Amino acid sequence: MPPFHDLEGAPDVPAEARQELLALKCGAVFVCARPDGDIRPASATGEGLYAQDTRHLSELRVTVGGLPPVPLSSAMESGHYAVINATNPVLRSAIDVPIPQGTLNVRRTVLIADRLFYRVRVRNFDLKPVVTVLEVSLAADFADVFEVRGVVRGTSGRLLEPTHEGDRVRFGYVAADGEHRETLVALEPSPARVRIDGGRVRVAWDVRLESRESISLWITVTPNGFEGGEAEPTAARAAAQLDSEYREWVGSCAQITTDNELFDRLIDASVRDMHALMMPVGDDQLPAAGIPWYVAPFGRDSLLSACESLVINPEVARGTLLVLAGLQAQADEAWRDAEPGKILHELRIGELARTGHIPHTPYYGTVDATPLFLMVAGGYYRWTLDLDTMARLLPAFDAALEWIDKWGDRDGDGFVEYERRAPAGLANHGWKDSHDCIVHADGSLAQGPIALVEVQGYVYEAKLRIADVYEALGDTARADQLRVEAGDLRKAFNEAFWNPDEGFFALALDGRKAQVRSVTSNPAHCLYCGIIDDDKAALVAERLMAPDMFSGWGIRTLSSSSPAYNPMSYHNGSVWPHDNAIAAAGLKRYGFGAATGRIATGLFDVASGARDFRLPELFCGFQRDGSRAIVAYPVACIPQAWAAAAPFMLLQAMLGISAHAPQNQLTVDRPQLPDWLVGVQIHNVRVGHSKVGLAFWEAGSSSTGFSLLEQQGDVRVTMTV
Repeated sequence: MPPFHDLEGAPDVPAEARQELLALKCGAVFVCARPDGDIRPASATGEGLYAQDTRHLSELRVTVGGLPPVPLSSAMESGHYAVINATNPVLRSAIDVPIPQGTLNVRRTVLIADRLFYRVRVRNFDLKPVVTVLEVSLAADFADVFEVRGVVRGTSGRLLEPTHEGDRVRFGYVAADGEHRETLVALEPSPARVRIDGGRVRVAWDVRLESRESISLWITVTPNGFEGGEAEPTAARAAAQLDSEYREWVGSCAQITTDNELFDRLIDASVRDMHALMMPVGDDQLPAAGIPWYVAPFGRDSLLSACESLVINPEVARGTLLVLAGLQAQADEAWRDAEPGKILHELRIGELARTGHIPHTPYYGTVDATPLFLMVAGGYYRWTLDLDTMARLLPAFDAALEWIDKWGDRDGDGFVEYERRAPAGLANHGWKDSHDCIVHADGSLAQGPIALVEVQGYVYEAKLRIADVYEALGDTARADQLRVEAGDLRKAFNEAFWNPDEGFFALALDGRKAQVRSVTSNPAHCLYCGIIDDDKAALVAERLMAPDMFSGWGIRTLSSSSPAYNPMSYHNGSVWPHDNAIAAAGLKRYGFGAATGRIATGLFDVASGARDFRLPELFCGFQRDGSRAIVAYPVACIPQAWAAAAPFMLLQAMLGISAHAPQNQLTVDRPQLPDWLVGVQIHNVRVGHSKVGLAFWEAGSSSTGFSLLEQQGDVRVTMTV
């Protein structure tokens, strides 16, 4: 097996044929099934029912008359509910009468709450009775999610023999640390036959259906065997509760409507997926990074998703900040790359973490989460004026700033760099964290410590934004000092990272302080943060949109001219929607609105051709050649938080909206809609203690008009041109 850090950065592509899974989530419980509704016993695809980083159900397969149904349609109705329709293949009935294909409708509904509610309804549309057998096979392997991804379990955990009693089937597992896991399957009605074959359980019902008659089978799967007695929820009660919570979530978000139905569907899918990805941690919640591999508290992923979502729902940022502050490192622990004040990379609670096989308890191998923590905090304050939360988080801000200056700047040169200390940790600690992504222009791997270009931008913007918070809290001296430090960093950055031969910024400085001169998407983040000098911005914008970088669908992670370029790689030539949204916002910040529109158009075209109008975590970086479809990356997470939130940042950039709640102001800066988006209305936009509604429309000659629709409170709305 490859070492852990190779698997962690870039998931292996499974040998199985790629299928986009149905991914449903509620809280910390989620299910991934095939489009036909089956969960099949394959490891690398990620299918299964999961809770607490453990796969509690690894197989759920339905057959009619001994054969799988023929799929007809599969649709997600919400982030927690899906409907799959199928029919029967040609069958011989139990009374030896042929059953033509298309006789039976096999309809499955899948609902995820704190457990899985799985209904199979079979209806006979023939004029004659049908006699057949409905069978379901079940299994639970209790694999750690990292084991599903390919890490060898290497523990002495023990699977228990499944048991059956009446309408209940139990699967059990005793982990290496003695923790007991259990999966309870309740069957309604009780099956006619149950057969236990090793770890697999097969249950069967004899079915006789008159014309137009139907039968429904309920399979309720509860992780850890929780039984609530009379209070045990039904599917109907669970669905009603989840629907109510979703309506409350939508009501708390800004509402966006446009003249383009497809774009509206993209926004609706993003709002739905962000709600589904929110997961509770203590008394707060933050967005999990993605399904199936990253349903856990993350630093960088959750923070960037919160940053993208500020215009839609700043409460995402508040919960994220509170959760991450509570998990901030307190000690210097090399085995998990922790130093005091550092914000975590990832927290896991599965068997491999509990037994020390992986360092995720939590793991702190991220160089950018700490400045992003401060950057998002400052952004949240600019949108909400929530000084109470800022005061509550002040000790975490102090510790994060100390980490940047003491631990982050390892050699005292003024730049933040990283080098892996944890033997089982990640080799690279930026958002591009696969082992082979920090490469010189000749394709050779850079040697550390590594100072990434975008991290310096994050630090710059973090100090400027958090300075406003310190000033509001009465510490003017600290605020002034932070602004001076940011100014000094900007000057040093533009000297050290600028590559005049390329007219672009280097990817990084390596351990010898030599520039890593590969042309990548990373400097686009520096446009977003405003650290790039104005006289260099036009060259950076031109380079980002050149054919070797812009594929037609989006900006590649690495230039196609690089010897290390591979459009099918994780970080060396692929296209990531969140990366492009940040680039689009950065280009708009420096006045390159047309480039912002080109990026938004490419990603809109990606979503328009996608199932359920979702943006994937990433896709391959092949040049757009007239095809209407991207080349998909085989194991991209869908949904994935920072991809789901990318349309919010893209729209905000096109409209030029920014909040300045301390000045009681909302600014609309040079709005510029693309030709496929003629009109936009956005309501319930929160700025401090006020809310506003805005309208934008194409006004001819490539100009966009703007008006104020409604206003609650006294916020001033201004426009710059």
